[in-house]
Order: sequence, then C-alpha cells, then structure tokens
Amino acid sequence: MKSLKYLFIGFFLLTIHFSNAQVNVNVNIGTPPAWGPVGYSEARYYYLPDLETYYDVNTSNYIYISNGKWLRARTLPSVYRNYDLYNEYKVVLTDYRGNTPYDNFKTHKVKYGKGYKGKPQKTIGQKPGKGNNKQGKDKGNNGNGNGHGNGKGNGKH
Repeated sequence: MKSLKYLFIGFFLLTIHFSNAQVNVNVNIGTPPAWGPVGYSEARYYYLPDLETYYDVNTSNYIYISNGKWLRARTLPSVYRNYDLYNEYKVVLTDYRGNTPYDNFKTHKVKYGKGYKGKPQKTIGQKPGKGNNKQGKDKGNNGNGNGHGNGKGNGKH
C-alpha cells in the first residue's frame, strides 16, 4: 500500500514537472467606442452626466434608468438618439470594478451634475462625416439641434 502511495505521488510530481502549467488571467476589456476619451483603455465604465447614463465598454451597452429600473441596451433611449457623444463630456470611472456602476448613481449625479465639464477631452476617433479640415474649428452648438454645445471645438484627433 505504501509503494502505491509513493507511485501515485511520483506520478503526480512527474505530471506537474512535464506539463507547462501556466495560469493566464485574461481580462477581456472591450474596445472603447470612437467617441470615448483618449487615455483610458483600461476603464470599463463612462458616466454621461448630461444623460445620467453609464456606458459599459466591455459589453458596448448603455445603462440607464427607466421607470425606476436600470436597463442595459445597445442604443440610447429614443429621446437621446441625436445626442452628440463626441462633443459631450464623459466621466471615466477608473476606480470602480463591479458590474453595477449605478450603485453609486446618487454620488455621481451630485458630483457630476448635468452640464459638468472636467479637463478637456479628446475622443479616440473622429466624428463620422466630419472632414479633417474642420477639425477643432466648430464652435457653439454642435449642430445636432439639442442645444448641448459646449462652446469649444473638440481639437485634433
């Protein structure tokens, strides 16, 4: 019985020795959207103060409250379909690691109220349909008719 035990232990050690045991931790970060701010490739969530909505980079979903419940959807609610994500401010939630960023909604709503503007942001990509010769020259209303212009161009990309 003792020799069987040693044989089993020996077999186990040989298996470990000859196998290339590797532990890979693969964090699957989604691709940030073109309208996302430059420099935050590791962030999972953005908070959009003017919409009181979150964006999940990993799943490409917007997270917003509707009738008292938090919903996830690939598109914004129809009331915000014309919202210009390229020109509006995104708060990058670098300190949150969970799956329900809205647990902090009351804090975010107060700290980053509608109209909040932090440091200037450049977007990862260029706004569709916008020529390079106009880049950084737009002023005032961003042309989407919703009056959310910030009075600044969005700079070179």
